Amino acid sequence: MAGYSPRAVADWASNKRVNTSTLQRLTEVTRLCEALSNVVDPESIGEWMHTPNDAFDGSTPLQVIERGEGDRLWRMIHHLESGEPG
Repeated sequence: MAGYSPRAVADWASNKRVNTSTLQRLTEVTRLCEALSNVVDPESIGEWMHTPNDAFDGSTPLQVIERGEGDRLWRMIHHLESGEPG
């Protein structure tokens, strides 16, 4: 979801320094997953991210993120948490 290679993740696991922009992106992804777990069963998030969704014009949530439209997911989370129709 963050777009990093398995090699990059392995480097971080072995305590290789993470640059500021990468750390910011990882923090953003972590926050999104935590927010999603409030409205979607946490164990279903992975499958949900890969499932086409009418709320995103048939795109998967992952495709929405990859296009730089993560704000659409945040808006959906807000509407679900607040009970607002959306």
